[in-house]
Amino acid sequence: MLKENIKSIRKSKGLSQEELAIKLNVVRQTISKWEQGLSVPDSEMLISISEVLETPVSTLLGESISELKVDDLKVISEKLEIINLQLSQRKNAKRKIIHWLFISLCAIIIITFISLFLLNSIYLNWNYNKIEYAVFGIAFQSFEWLFVRIAPIILIASIIGIILTRKKV
Repeated sequence: MLKENIKSIRKSKGLSQEELAIKLNVVRQTISKWEQGLSVPDSEMLISISEVLETPVSTLLGESISELKVDDLKVISEKLEIINLQLSQRKNAKRKIIHWLFISLCAIIIITFISLFLLNSIYLNWNYNKIEYAVFGIAFQSFEWLFVRIAPIILIASIIGIILTRKKV
């Protein structure tokens, strides 16, 4: 059992006897003797073999290495299907959130434009001799100046974002 397990696991990992021997710090003939059943590794060497082959010692000693059965493949495919479904649901949820964020951004920009238009730059009629009006007026004027120049670009980008994130039928 041990000899077949060492050989099959070594081959499944794509290692030659020589490569395994180098990793275990033994000669190739030692690996050959183990795989032919002419000798067996001691307990410390079994642990080293299990670490190098990334396999539990119990598998090396007793559990047979067999091909996946059809039932095992079916279980794996069902689990993969569930994982794919969950990933798809997460992707759709993220897409919806981003879509509604773009819509909200467009609404905020449009409402702000309408507000600025209706206010008709009231800060021009303020008495800037009062320090409170001067600071607020300059801040409001700076906001309006920056907003009027940047908002159209953001609005266009948001509309493109809405189009790109809409649900495809």
